[in-house]
Amino acid sequence: MRKQRAQLDRTRSSAQKALRGLKFISNRKSQGIEAWNEVQHNFDKLAKDGYLYRSDFGQCIGSRMRDSKEFALELFDALGRRRRLKVEKISRDELYEFWSQITDDSFDSRLQIFFDMYARSPQQIFNQLISRIIMLSASANKLSRLKEQAEEYAALIMEELDPDSLADNDMQLWQLETLLLQKDTYLNYSQALSYTSQALSQNLQGLRRRSPIVRMRTRFLYFLGENWKRIWVLTLWIMIMVALFTWKFFQYKQKNAFKVMGYCLLTAKGAAETLKFNMALILLPVCRNTITRLRSTRLAYLVPFDDNINFHKTVAAAIVVGVILHVGNHLACDFPRLERASVVDYNLYLRNDFGDHKPSYFKLARGVEGVTGILMVIFMIIAFTLATTWFRRNLIKLPKPFNRITGFNAFWYSHHLFVIVYVLLVVHGIFLYLVHHWYQKTTWMYLSVPVLLYAGERALRFFRSGSYTVRLLKVAIYPGNVLTLQMSKPNQFRYKSGQYMFVQCPAVSPFEWHPFSITSAPGDDYLSVHIRQLGDWTQELKRVFSEACERPVAGKSGLLRADETTKKSLPRLLIDGPYGAPAQDYRKYDVLLLVGLGIGATPFISILKDLLNNLVKEEQSVSDQTVKKRKNKDSISEVSRTSDVSYASTDGMRRKKALKTTNAYFYWVTREQGSFDWFKGVMNEIADQDQQGVIEMHNYLTSVYEEGDARSTLITMVQALNHAKNGVDIVSGTRVRTHFARPNWKKVLSKLSSKHCNARIGVFYCGAPVLAQELGKLCYEYNQKGSTKFDFHKEHF
Repeated sequence: MRKQRAQLDRTRSSAQKALRGLKFISNRKSQGIEAWNEVQHNFDKLAKDGYLYRSDFGQCIGSRMRDSKEFALELFDALGRRRRLKVEKISRDELYEFWSQITDDSFDSRLQIFFDMYARSPQQIFNQLISRIIMLSASANKLSRLKEQAEEYAALIMEELDPDSLADNDMQLWQLETLLLQKDTYLNYSQALSYTSQALSQNLQGLRRRSPIVRMRTRFLYFLGENWKRIWVLTLWIMIMVALFTWKFFQYKQKNAFKVMGYCLLTAKGAAETLKFNMALILLPVCRNTITRLRSTRLAYLVPFDDNINFHKTVAAAIVVGVILHVGNHLACDFPRLERASVVDYNLYLRNDFGDHKPSYFKLARGVEGVTGILMVIFMIIAFTLATTWFRRNLIKLPKPFNRITGFNAFWYSHHLFVIVYVLLVVHGIFLYLVHHWYQKTTWMYLSVPVLLYAGERALRFFRSGSYTVRLLKVAIYPGNVLTLQMSKPNQFRYKSGQYMFVQCPAVSPFEWHPFSITSAPGDDYLSVHIRQLGDWTQELKRVFSEACERPVAGKSGLLRADETTKKSLPRLLIDGPYGAPAQDYRKYDVLLLVGLGIGATPFISILKDLLNNLVKEEQSVSDQTVKKRKNKDSISEVSRTSDVSYASTDGMRRKKALKTTNAYFYWVTREQGSFDWFKGVMNEIADQDQQGVIEMHNYLTSVYEEGDARSTLITMVQALNHAKNGVDIVSGTRVRTHFARPNWKKVLSKLSSKHCNARIGVFYCGAPVLAQELGKLCYEYNQKGSTKFDFHKEHF
């Protein structure tokens, strides 16, 4: 009966649809004569003495084969065996025959190639054939673990084809063809979001028939709505600088020195006033404790605290401009004018400020004002240069020993030169030219409050880190150079999901503190962080902990592990925090879209665990209420029952209010299969306990070819079969199913927009800036189109 049910109807539209979907071998943008002309052109470049060698075959037939050389060689051999050729080179005519076979759109032809590639002899049994295909697909997609279990998954396919034929290996081509024709089921088996064109049409109806003026007005209002906090803060800041510059400009225009030094003096003094203001202001965005507390106040509605580091950089850029104007005008303009001034002018206008003898240019530069100013400029150049992205992220590769001036360590230590800069700035402000009264020397007035606040924060870290005594509970090192640290949670340590803390390891450096997202949930009785090796400090930290770790016992994850029972003592850790981050605002939204790239998933793991903990508590509360009602059922009157129903309804409303989030969509994009080990336990826990389906998880592995490609189709099939039978994804090793290649973010937002009409969705992203730009642009576009609004939040490591 099974064979009869499996007989193929070649005329069915479903078969034709599956056939078009199978992108076996000839998945090319160009087709027909144009494609063959391209192959001929490649042949002319690669051929030697009129023959194309086997090793160049993949490069000749298309760029898609260049990074799958093993696959191309197998294809060459299979096409040769079809023609009983055992050669290392082919002519142009033979290449055309090969090309005709490759571009044959019939399903049987493509499937026959698929089998011929690995059927080395007629006696090779079906099981070995499928196993070989799985191994090659795993190799092409860099799935080393899948290669190790190829035989197991081949047996799974054999069982699906026909378990009755396993004993005699009596498998037929049509049986696998039947299975492959169900491709759409396999490729879409993990797409849980419902989507209808009607829903999307209703959501986008507000966009239609708008005039250009209305669209422009809508965009402008949207821009104001999204950026009004930044706009008013930047506007106020610029207005203060303009006011200070103008005030000093006209104040010095009334002085006698203006008649000799001219507008150069006015520009230098105006810039100096903005410098004093900005040198004070630049400290405020890095007072993290203060900002974390202010985030929880009503002031957060007016001030964009998430942009603190961007504002810090913006103020730094203004300081650079101020230094150029101030120092440039002094050294290149008013000092030379002073030196060239006539004796009459000097005695008349400048004698009271500079003394009886006119100073030379070098005497002015060698004075306290000149020396302190020049030293500040030198230290600023060093600190600003090493803080740029190129040096801080090691993007500039310098030869030894100059490579030590790049990286996070160089940035961190050079930034502390500003301690010296602020001391020099105060001294510079005391010995000012043309200013004689103490109350007119205002530098210390600008700096006093911000410096004291910043110094207080650093002192707080010093004393608080001593009181936050932590004990390492577990250490694990995972593929991808990721170190997981699980430690005891101090009683007074209170934090929110999405926040981060600073970590110091005295065994690595007794001075350096580095920020890491907290991956445990507030309800957990421990703290955890996941640290990826990205720089010199993290590299040394991994080395130190690797020496204390051991190979894991059976059933434990990680390449190396250690816990309290480990014989070797674990290094000491100090922590400080917690500190606010954009992701902590997730509770403001009913619907969440969480997007993490690689290690950027860490802040969202804490959020998912917190959501799960709240869900479990709610379910337990409902269960307890049900049990309590059943026990008291016999003794409750009808009136009491009515009261209980009312109470239960009220209780449900309270629970709904306590947990505002109704849906959370988590998208994790990573390049390495081993990355899924980092959070395997969390994902399995969510899959097991989230009975209400509040959390929807999507893993994307970019090293695997897109769904439908010849090199990933069989893997998708095995993935679906194994998940249906065992409930485990073969790629991630979790109950969460894995997609291949990169997400189609436009489709993701379209589905969310149609499913949650009129909702405000919180989009939180952590990862590389490139994708942040794409997501931000898409959120903007969809906010213009429909009733669903996407609030985009981002952070970078």
